[in-house]
Amino acid sequence: MLNIAIVGTGNISRSHVKAYLQFPDQCRIVALHDIVPEHAQKIKAEFNLHDAEIVDYQTLLDRQDVDLVSNCTPPSEHEYLTVDLLNSGKNVIVEKPMAPSLKACDNMLQAQQKSGKTLSVIAQNRFRDDLDLVKQTIDSGELGGISAVRVDSAWWRGVPYYDLVWRGTWESEGGGPTLNHAIHHIDLLLWMLGEPDSVTAAMTNAWHNNSEVEDLSVAILQYPRTLATLTASVVHHGEEQAFVVHGEHASVAQPWRVEADRSQPNGFPYPEPNDEVIARLEQLKAARQDLAYEGHTGQIKDVMDAIEQNRKPAITGDDGRRTLQVVTAIYQAAIERRAVDLPIPAGSPWYVGTALLERAPRYHQKTGSVTDIGTGTYSYGGSPS
Repeated sequence: MLNIAIVGTGNISRSHVKAYLQFPDQCRIVALHDIVPEHAQKIKAEFNLHDAEIVDYQTLLDRQDVDLVSNCTPPSEHEYLTVDLLNSGKNVIVEKPMAPSLKACDNMLQAQQKSGKTLSVIAQNRFRDDLDLVKQTIDSGELGGISAVRVDSAWWRGVPYYDLVWRGTWESEGGGPTLNHAIHHIDLLLWMLGEPDSVTAAMTNAWHNNSEVEDLSVAILQYPRTLATLTASVVHHGEEQAFVVHGEHASVAQPWRVEADRSQPNGFPYPEPNDEVIARLEQLKAARQDLAYEGHTGQIKDVMDAIEQNRKPAITGDDGRRTLQVVTAIYQAAIERRAVDLPIPAGSPWYVGTALLERAPRYHQKTGSVTDIGTGTYSYGGSPS
């Protein structure tokens, strides 16, 4: 039985609590910590967490009965909390993004290596049947060489979204949708295609006038023979997501769609598609087994199993760092208006995070500052919750 603690009991913590409660024979939540204890008490009451104590931070670090901690705090808090928790002998799952800078990520990875404990960074969209199907299709080779990928991390958030005290500034949130929304899609790109060679980008703040950070960016990730375009937005009405992969022989998309053209002698496509290729791809889809658990539940289950089986989790701290490196490159490319080669060297001010804080545009002065934006329907990770 694994004993679980949760640090930071804001909205995203509910996804963690719900996941842990799916496995009462494997884990139990024994501690909650929040700088506002009333928030922790609210979560305890909402989910009837009778075994969970509301504890202060030092008490949590001192507790030797806690096996695994979900770090659900704002991004600016991730580094020091994760390092402290690992050094105190606890395994850690940290919410996305891993940290505001590559240097902070490396400090977390060093603490993980020194402690020998498990560190995983949330990337729950890898645990989705529709996206896992796209990954399996690419890996099958049926598409042929990948030529182009189009990714739309398209969200819509009203002005009050940035009233929350830690949102809307480069210092506390670390960025806008490029970092805090598209990070899921960037992780998926790296999972499916690997790391790009270089990045170009542009960004702006279209109309969120209470936020310093961007609300829209467009990036091109360049691979040796592939271009991937990525739109990161909180200004897209309808929140229509897209993940489309074009190969030499066919394309697949999420939501599931297959297209396969074939060439006439003059190079133009025949009016009829290549039914043989489409049939093979549909057969691959039909033969695929669904995941046992999706989303946060799937990833948290994998982490708990990894701890018990003494293996690496499916998504590691290194994966979180690779994703943040691409985010950093997008910001650098947009601000410097040039292509940025990867990897970003350790000596770069972009590596330590100072360049972003010093050079990022402050599109607007943050005007709202509330600790709770209230109840309502929240959308993240591809579906409303």
